Amino acid sequence: MTDKEGRAAAEAHRRRARALRDEGRAAEAERAELDALAASSGDPELLEAGRALLRSRTEEAEALLRPYLERYPDDAVAVRMLASAAGIVGRHDEAEALMRRTLALAPSFTAARADMARILYQQGRTGEALDELDVILERDPGDVPSLALKASLLVETGGFEDALAITELILERFAGEPQIWMSYGHLLKTVGRTDEAVAAYRRALALRPAQGIAWWSLANLKTVRLDSKDVAAMERTGADSRLGEVDRVHLHFALGKHYEDEGRIEPSFAHYAAGNRIRRRLVPHDPAAVTRFVERSEALFTAEALAPAGRGCPAGDPIFLVGLPRSGSTLVEQILASHPEIEGTMELQDLPRLAQRLGGGERGYHEALLAMDGSGLRSLGESYMSSTRIQRRSGRPLFVDKMPNNWLHVGLIHLILPNARIIDVRRHPLGCCFSNFAQHFERGQEFAYDLGELGLYYRDYVGLMRHYDRILPGRVHRVLHEALVEDPEAEVRRLLDHVGVKFDPACLRFHENRRAVPTASAGQVRRPINREGVERWRPFEAYLDPLKRALGPVLDCYPAAPEV
Repeated sequence: MTDKEGRAAAEAHRRRARALRDEGRAAEAERAELDALAASSGDPELLEAGRALLRSRTEEAEALLRPYLERYPDDAVAVRMLASAAGIVGRHDEAEALMRRTLALAPSFTAARADMARILYQQGRTGEALDELDVILERDPGDVPSLALKASLLVETGGFEDALAITELILERFAGEPQIWMSYGHLLKTVGRTDEAVAAYRRALALRPAQGIAWWSLANLKTVRLDSKDVAAMERTGADSRLGEVDRVHLHFALGKHYEDEGRIEPSFAHYAAGNRIRRRLVPHDPAAVTRFVERSEALFTAEALAPAGRGCPAGDPIFLVGLPRSGSTLVEQILASHPEIEGTMELQDLPRLAQRLGGGERGYHEALLAMDGSGLRSLGESYMSSTRIQRRSGRPLFVDKMPNNWLHVGLIHLILPNARIIDVRRHPLGCCFSNFAQHFERGQEFAYDLGELGLYYRDYVGLMRHYDRILPGRVHRVLHEALVEDPEAEVRRLLDHVGVKFDPACLRFHENRRAVPTASAGQVRRPINREGVERWRPFEAYLDPLKRALGPVLDCYPAAPEV
């Protein structure tokens, strides 16, 4: 069949499908739509556009797709590809509109509906994304890609048990896939089934011994130590020049943790440093952009600009935990979530997404936010409350949003949610920063892969929080990790007073709380409070001079902030 004949056949199938739908003959219309999709999928112009999309050359793809759609405006395959191009470059509204057009043309186009779910999720509309997946799974309960995507989205909304059940269903059919065993291990770790998580990671390694993430996942359990056979296997794998960079990074961090546990500081730091060097090459970071954002916040978010309070959404439900990762925020979250009036959720992306929509980048959103009247600020706060509702599962009146990097957005929180509580969890700069350096993050935390950049980030954080302490005294409650470890009851009472709830002894028995904990500290917060890790950095001090120089006076002043 020639290209011309193929396009004519596709167009004929589309016309037939429309006619059948108009007559209410849905099953026959669906078959005609699928025939049209099959006919279009081999079109050489669309194949060329598809190759451009695979290489993320969106301009080239659009240059091919737009003229094609002028000739064949109802070609659902082409409309879906144009939606994908818009999504790749972040034009989410356009991508959504085009994908809705695709589904209007071909309601049974399963791949497009899955794409629609991803587009909605990227906009923070996870509930709607799950609804789209349920449409697919109602038609085909065994659609594995849709089941896997649903499990991922359930994880994002705290539905860990449901995600576990779906993953177990997938494993019944694909027990030989190491990546599925990895996902299963992560879920088991999150819900506290540590022994089963270890077994799942071991199964993944049996299927693919060079899977670096499985080795790191074992080491990252914190409560599991790798033995000599494990280390020999990792060293052999690491010596293979064919090993990919991502696997190599994970291996370096896993070996760093092993040698640290053994007290062999020199090889431990060498592996941590090697893993961070590779990660820095793969993940860009601009420390100056963070500094400029902080400087603009200090210049524009003045006491006058942030007053009068009370112009935003009056909801008092959220408790924001801010600071740096590895500061002890998961411990504070677990303490709060053990109170009968407070629900723990997870590291929510809702506020960063809201900030991005307002105006991301180094200039930030400051002017746009300050130009809003009370109605606009209230609308933003209500948008946050609406998008986080899917995380609320217990009916408790308060909930925790533990996204450490929201320290950048304290001014935004104050304006749009004036009754929200804000808690800054702070740890000694050398302890906090080294712990970040020794932790491999799967995503985000771009500042964490260089000791000097870590010091600059911590310094910017302390500077901005000092600014808010001055202009909004008492607005932010500070929890010092070391003080919490030394006198838990006194610090927990202070914390709960700030939140506005009565002291409950369950908060001191946080380790008995069986809630899911989807962070690297999951194993640690299931044990009673202890000093383990408080001075983890000390054996590595000889290697930390770049960090000390970057921290400058912030290091000498801790726990106070330097005057400027």
